[in-house]
Amino acid sequence: MCKMENILLYCLKQINGERTIYSIYHLLNGKKSSQTLQDAHLFSLKKFFRILDPLTRETFDEMINNIVEKKLVEPCGEQRYKLTNAGHDYLTNESLPKYINGWRFHPYTLLVWERLSLLIQVVSNITFQESKYIPIQKNTEVHNWLKVFLKRTSIPKQKLGEVLFLELVACLEQASDINPAVLVYRLTGYQQIGLTSMQTSKMLNIDSVQYHLEFTNILHYLIQFVENDPSRFKVLSSLLANLQQEDSLTLSSRKTWILLNQGCSLEEIARIRNLKISTIEDHLVEFALNVEGFSINTYVDVDVQRKILEISRQQETRQLKVIRDTLKTASYFQIRLVLAKYGERKWN
Repeated sequence: MCKMENILLYCLKQINGERTIYSIYHLLNGKKSSQTLQDAHLFSLKKFFRILDPLTRETFDEMINNIVEKKLVEPCGEQRYKLTNAGHDYLTNESLPKYINGWRFHPYTLLVWERLSLLIQVVSNITFQESKYIPIQKNTEVHNWLKVFLKRTSIPKQKLGEVLFLELVACLEQASDINPAVLVYRLTGYQQIGLTSMQTSKMLNIDSVQYHLEFTNILHYLIQFVENDPSRFKVLSSLLANLQQEDSLTLSSRKTWILLNQGCSLEEIARIRNLKISTIEDHLVEFALNVEGFSINTYVDVDVQRKILEISRQQETRQLKVIRDTLKTASYFQIRLVLAKYGERKWN
């Protein structure tokens, strides 16, 4: 089982004192700000993006205090920490969640769970020829999805339960590093009500944050496993039908994108939208991060791009001020753009 503190230590190691601890909090919560999106890329932390959206700041502070008390980290500035030698040793001997991929799966992790839990409940009751029960999920879209699946599937209704059971077992048996009980205790079926997340965490004797982490890990595992061999999982692969990937751009930056493609300058966009030029620059950083093929050459000379990357790699830093102090001809905006476009590449 991967502990939550392993993730905290890994994130702190990655940001290396260049951001405050709350940059990690915003990452885990999935705050969709330019800074958080950029940090996820720059520090190679995308897999942890929005994996703990219910995490409160109070609980986060408690977790930080816990690793401070264990002397796994030490302060290196206001609200900034670096790993101690003990922290590095600890992290070397501990594992990270193997299957979590928040950046890719967070838009539909909950939807897959809602589909799976309703599917299992309905198929279980079909197997026992029970028609009177209260659906465990209220989401109308999930109900509509299930109706379409039941209408289109070629598997006989009375065989669905057996097929679904065998597919789930085949999935869960493949991974020795996950605990199926994290998922199974939550399932509702014929004359059986699944436990809540809180009840399950108590049953497994782990705290609610740790449980949410394990639950997300197992759902992401299922998605990946089925995705890699859909023909083998005729029922479970239906869970992944018509899933919409969330637009990686914020709503505001999307409006800027439209104006930019109409040939407007940054100054014109700022005037039209009644926004500060710095806000429009934030949007361009988002484009550099998320829009494939977006060129920054208009805003940063190619030679300046090369120099920024050289300084970043030589000094092993992504701190804007450090780079700016070395290359005074580059603006903070230009440095941000270059790091957004190329900063995730390995230094070596």
